Amino acid sequence: MSTEGSAGKPLRADARRNREAVLAKAREIFAAGSFYDLRFDDFARLAGVGTGTLYRHFPTREALAEAVYRNEVATLCGRARELQATLPAAEALATFLRGMVGYLAAHHGLARTLATLMTTGSDVLAEGSRALEQAVTDLVAAAVRDGHLRDDVPAGAVMMALHGIGAAHDRPDWRAEADGVITLVLDGLRRSRPS
Repeated sequence: MSTEGSAGKPLRADARRNREAVLAKAREIFAAGSFYDLRFDDFARLAGVGTGTLYRHFPTREALAEAVYRNEVATLCGRARELQATLPAAEALATFLRGMVGYLAAHHGLARTLATLMTTGSDVLAEGSRALEQAVTDLVAAAVRDGHLRDDVPAGAVMMALHGIGAAHDRPDWRAEADGVITLVLDGLRRSRPS
């Protein structure tokens, strides 16, 4: 999470608190899917800061959405690295993928917000997607090296499954089905034992 202003200078403590307050409130609204339903100035009021503060840190709604998305991606990638450092490789991958389903369930409005952000032509979504794919690639590669997973399925296929899970978020039994898809993916990735 950046503690620098737009000119790259470190932010004063009060400016950093204000920026974090706006980001925290925007993150809640982003996850709920109502990010684009509010007037941009409403973010300042809801975060308890002045509109000048909002515009100083985030000159546009898209800049705020991109900052929230960057932070979310950084958190998820950090989680992947933490799991890889602390768990056996196959368990780290399984925990991360199941955690992604939990993340998508907790952030049910995320798909709607991201779909709207995609229409702005932002490069941030592509950057975030590449970062997440690299995190999954690293987890898969570690499990392949440890001999737990087959080596003929690219991490991109796992990402496709995650994208599909996210895209189906409005299905009535989404959570149970999403957990089932992760189980299928993990079973499909597992190296078969010689008979």
